[in-house]
Order: sequence, then C-alpha cells, then structure tokens
Amino acid sequence: MEKRVVFNHKLLPYLLLAPQLIITIVFFFLPAGQAIWQSFFIESAFGGDQQFVGLDNYTSLFGNSTYHSSFWVTLLFSGLVAIIGLSVSLVLAVMANRVVRAAGAYKTLLIWPYAVAPAVVGVLWAFLFSPAVGTLAVYMSNLGISWNPRLNSTDAMTLVVIAAVWKQISYNFLFFLAGLQSIPTSLLEAAAIDGASPFRRFRTIVFPLLSPTTFFLLVINIVYAFFETFAIIDTTTQGGPGVSTNILVYNVYKTAFKSFDYGSSGAQSVILMMIVILLTVIQFRYVDRKVQY
Repeated sequence: MEKRVVFNHKLLPYLLLAPQLIITIVFFFLPAGQAIWQSFFIESAFGGDQQFVGLDNYTSLFGNSTYHSSFWVTLLFSGLVAIIGLSVSLVLAVMANRVVRAAGAYKTLLIWPYAVAPAVVGVLWAFLFSPAVGTLAVYMSNLGISWNPRLNSTDAMTLVVIAAVWKQISYNFLFFLAGLQSIPTSLLEAAAIDGASPFRRFRTIVFPLLSPTTFFLLVINIVYAFFETFAIIDTTTQGGPGVSTNILVYNVYKTAFKSFDYGSSGAQSVILMMIVILLTVIQFRYVDRKVQY
C-alpha cells in the first residue's frame, strides 16, 4: 500500500522554498534587472549623474571593433572548450569503466579538479606554462618549441583552453561514467557474440545510448565557457595579448570596472544573456531531435 505524507501547514512549502527563492532573487534577478536598467543610461564614472539614451548603448556596440573581436573570440573559445572537454572526458570515462584494479583511486583522482576554484586553476596553469619558470614551458623550450602566451595569441588561447577544459573534465567525467554504467551489459555481450568489434560496439550501441548525457553536457559546457571562465581568463592572460583571449564576460568586466562605462557594460551583459538563452533554445529545439532517449 502506497504511503503518502500530507503537510497540513499551508505556509510550510513556502517556508521551505524561501531560502532558495531569496538567493535566486538577490543574486540573479536583482543584478539582471539592474543591468537591464543601466543599459538604457549613460552614467558618470563616479556615480550620481544619469542620462537616458535609450538603445544607444546597444547600437554603439555594433560599431565597436573590440566588441566584435570579443564576440568571435568567445565563439572560438567556447567551441574548443566544449568539443575538447567532452571528447577527453568521454575517453577517460570509457577507460575508467573498464579499469578493474585500483578503479576507485583512478576515479577519485579524476574527480578532484572539480573541487579547485577557477581562480586557483588559472594561477596553477599560468605558473606551469610561465615562459620564465614554468615546468612545462621549460620542457617545451628544451624540445625547441617556442612558447610565450604573453606575446603570442595562439599560445594564450591554448593556455586558457587547457585550463578551462581541465577544470570541467571532472564534471563531464562523472556524467559520462554514470551513463556508461547504466548501459545494459547484455547489449554489448550480444553484439560481441555477433562479431562486432569494440569500436563498432561503441559507435552503434554505446554512443547512441549516451546521446542524452552528451546533449546535456554540451549545453552545460557552452554555458560554462560563456560565463564561468572569467576567473581563469583574469588570472592567466587578462584578455591578452591584445584582445586575443578577451571573451565577452571578461569584456563586460573591463568595460565596467576599467573603462567605467556602466551603460555599455549593462548592454553587453544583456546581449550575453540573450546569446546564451538563444544557444540553449537552438540546442533543445534542433539538436534534441537527434537525441535517442
């Protein structure tokens, strides 16, 4: 017989939801509303004076070469982080799913990076790849590989992509491993009996059954690259050299707190939010059709 719990106190559900609702309102809705409000004004750098300019802050961005460059840099960066991160995580998950000896230690080591703060990740990889004292940079120099992320834009982009991917690998790994362990072994055993090679079993059985997990992680990784990599960029390249790693979220920060143009920063925040919403809608509307549930 099914048991049910009935809450007679009418206010109890609202009291249980209140902490999360307060946090969401204070740290999401209020800042988002303030950004939208500021995007319609030009403000004094030291506060106090406001002038309503309507959509001028938005239209000025279309003629801003720095913003255009930041937009394309963000697309490149987010694409690399999502594709490389998912690929590496899937390979590690497949390997972990097959490991028998010391499997627990192997999985624990792969989960650890997710507990590291993004700022610490940036400092760690900036130190390892420092042209002067970085351990990895020294090895690369001994191999004759020219490396200087402070001067070379390709090296700088490589550095921030490696740091961002390393930070997110643990998150992707957990979901892929859970997805692999949920696949019935009887399907793989039947395919093996029929003579299917390991690669063919993965391509025709494992990967299609992982498509819901892959789709979910694709959305999460793109949002992560757009929003949650600010600290990594700030502690490694500060958007440089030039604007080669100046992604949109970092450009919002520089416009507000270095150029003190709060109106333009608010407009950029709104556009960034709309881009992420649009990408998510496109993924769920079109990519979701190819997902096998």
